[in-house]
Formats: sequence, C-alpha cells, structure tokens
Amino acid sequence: MRRCARECALAQPADARDVAWRVLRAVVDGAFADAALARHLAGTDLAERDRGLATQLVYGTLAWQGLADHALDIWVQPAGSLEPEIRVLLRMALYQMTKLDRVPDFAVVDTSVELAKRHRAGRAAGLVNAVLRRFVRAGKNLPLPDESDLAGHLAVAQSHPRWLVERWLDQLGADQTRRLLEANNGAAPTVLRANLRRTSRAGAIAALEHDGCAAQPTTYSPTGIECALRGRLTDLATFRDGLVTAQGEASQLVASLVPAAATDILDACAAPGGKTTHLAERASPDARIVALDRSRVGLISVARQAARLGVSVHCVRADARTLPLRREARFDAVLIDAPCSGFGTLRQHPEIRWRRQPDDIERLAAAQAAILEEAAPRVRPGGCLVYATCTILDEENDARIAGFLAQHPEYTVDDPSGELPEGARQLIGADGILRTYPHEHGLDGFFAARLKRLR
Repeated sequence: MRRCARECALAQPADARDVAWRVLRAVVDGAFADAALARHLAGTDLAERDRGLATQLVYGTLAWQGLADHALDIWVQPAGSLEPEIRVLLRMALYQMTKLDRVPDFAVVDTSVELAKRHRAGRAAGLVNAVLRRFVRAGKNLPLPDESDLAGHLAVAQSHPRWLVERWLDQLGADQTRRLLEANNGAAPTVLRANLRRTSRAGAIAALEHDGCAAQPTTYSPTGIECALRGRLTDLATFRDGLVTAQGEASQLVASLVPAAATDILDACAAPGGKTTHLAERASPDARIVALDRSRVGLISVARQAARLGVSVHCVRADARTLPLRREARFDAVLIDAPCSGFGTLRQHPEIRWRRQPDDIERLAAAQAAILEEAAPRVRPGGCLVYATCTILDEENDARIAGFLAQHPEYTVDDPSGELPEGARQLIGADGILRTYPHEHGLDGFFAARLKRLR
C-alpha cells in the first residue's frame, strides 16, 4: 500500500520532468529555451502547477549547468563518456538536489531513473542510479575551486563560463561581479507594456486582473506592468485586444530616448518588433516609422505586432550594414537596437552563457560598428542616433560609442534625461548614457546612448 502511494505521488511530477528533459535536449541541439518550452507545453495537458515545475526545471538546469558539469566531472569517469541526453538528465537531477529544497532526494533519483529507462532501452538507467545515489551518500558535497583563483571559483560556484567571469572582473571588480553573477541565476519577472494608444496603464492592469492575472506597475517605465501570468499570454483577451504586449522594463526605456516630437524614424534592427511598436505608440499619428530587418520571419513578427496593437509601421527587408535607402534619405531619429551577445538577459535566456564564445564578441562588435557607420549619414542635422544593446560588455557598449565618436566629430552624446520619466532619470550616468543592471536595479542589463548630430 505504501509502495503504491509512493508511486502514485511520483507519477505526476515525472510528467513535468519528462517535458523539461525533452526541452533541455532540444536546447542542446540548438533551440532557444523559451520557444522550445512553449512548443512542448502546448502539446501537453499538464496542470498549471506542473507546467510551472517544468518551466522551473528548464531555466534552473540551464542556469546551473556549469555547477552540474563540475559535479559530473568529479563523479563520472571519464566524464566525456556520457551521452548528451544522459548528461542533460543528470544536470536536471543535480539541479533539483542542490537548489530545490522541497524535492526529496529519493524522488529525484527515482524519477530520473524512470526517465533514463525511456532512452535506448534503459541502458543508462543503472549509470544514472549509481551516480545520483553516490552523490547523495557523499552528502551532496561539491568541492569548489579555491578563492585564490577567484575567476575559477566564481565560474563554478555561480555557474558562468570562466572567460566571461574574467571579463566582468576586469570591467566591474570582484564585488560587482559576484553580485551580478548571483542576480543572473535568479528568475526574471514577467513584464508587459501597456499600449497607451488604446488604454492607460491602470486600464491595462484592470483588464489583466479581469483575466485572472495579478498585476502591478513597474518602477521605472511608465508603461510597464509586472504580471503573474497564469497560462499563456496569447490566451488572454487583454493581449488579443492589443492592450498589452510582452517587453522587459529596461527594453521599454529605450524608446524613451527617441524624442517624442520625431516624425520620421528609422528602426534599423527592428525584429521582433517590441521597440518598433513602442516607438509607433509614442509617436504622433502622422509619424512615419520605418522598420528594417534582414530577417523575413522577423519582419512578419513586426507586422503582426503592429496590426494587433493598432499602429502603423512600414517594413523593409534589408541588412542594416548596407542600407538600401536613397543616400539622400534622412530621418529625425535612427534607432539601432544592435545585434549583441545578450549577456544582460541571462535571467531570461540562461542558455546564452554557454553558447557565446569570445570570438562571437569580436564578430558582433564589427557588425555593430558597421551598422553605426551606415546609419550615421541618415540622421538629419539636429536629429539623433540612438544605439542600444542588451549586454554588459564594454567591447559592445562604451568602446563602440567611443570609436564611433572618434570617427564622427559631427556627433556628440546627448543626455536624454528630459525625455525619460522622472523615476528613470537616475539610470542615466554622469556621461549621459543609460545603463541598467540585474544586481543594481532588478532589470535586464541594457546600454543605450543618444547621439545628437550637430547642426
């Protein structure tokens, strides 16, 4: 009877773990976690609680992957002999054992073994069982690198690639880096943007609560709403009616750097459309918003968002490094939401930390410089060029702006504080540049500079 009760208690959580395991395997094959999770959850009838567990397992396992691999290097010899699917399963099990106090160790072992039995006729089930039980018998002790090697210690203890930790130590110092790494391993809130063309923020919050979602205003963005979603956003009437769209709070602040009086605006890297549609919502009804992107799928997303939100956007498919517009074409404002490493968004996209490599930063920096160079002559004298990224690496931020200004004396940094809502002005540094950090502000890590073209 006790055995039956125990098996019944474990059956439902195993379904959530099965979904999480399949998502994590898709991520190893190159998928993005958020898209893969949405796709797999859409094909299940999991209860809300178990959908939440699957989500937590996916994001937590990805965030703490480095620590789990450190453990596997100790407990499995040779560590390289593990099949990718079994390595992923063991990572998920170790995350539960080390970070989720409410999950009993025996439940983690049993459900992990049951999942292993579904892979290649269960040939790895014995290995999974042995590794996890050995880990439990050892008191779940994970020896860490000594702090005399601070980069190595933090890389393992806070589960980030060593090369990235080293760069942040050089850029931010030990205390700031430690706090940043800890913040990156936390969960990001779900933030929406109220469409002020159709409602007020208070009206959008009321509509969300009518849909059964608790909601409250964000701190810095006057259009931001922090929301406790129940189910999928796209299922809500508030979303379908175009009253809200998904956009992080720091991302919402970028559009505020574009002067509200601008009537000709180019968004040079527009997909998937969050900032483009925000520009359109803020601008006058007769303003012209040109959304340019080289991705056909990305432009379809821009157009669909614009239609749902009831704003007008002109889409152009092209590479921002070689603008197809007439050389004499000029805009009041050009926004460059530059392709970047995304290291400011690790709470939402933990897999990025394991995918990016140092040579990616050099490649991205070259693309950013090329886009800035191409956009520079497209701004009217007196107009502005806004450069933004969602990363916290100087090579993609301060170094890009310094290099651009050295080549373009007709531009200067223009403090955007007057355009920002009062609560967000504290995010502007003494140099007139917007910077946000997960460990300082609870926001994604963003960088945004407004550059004015002198008359």
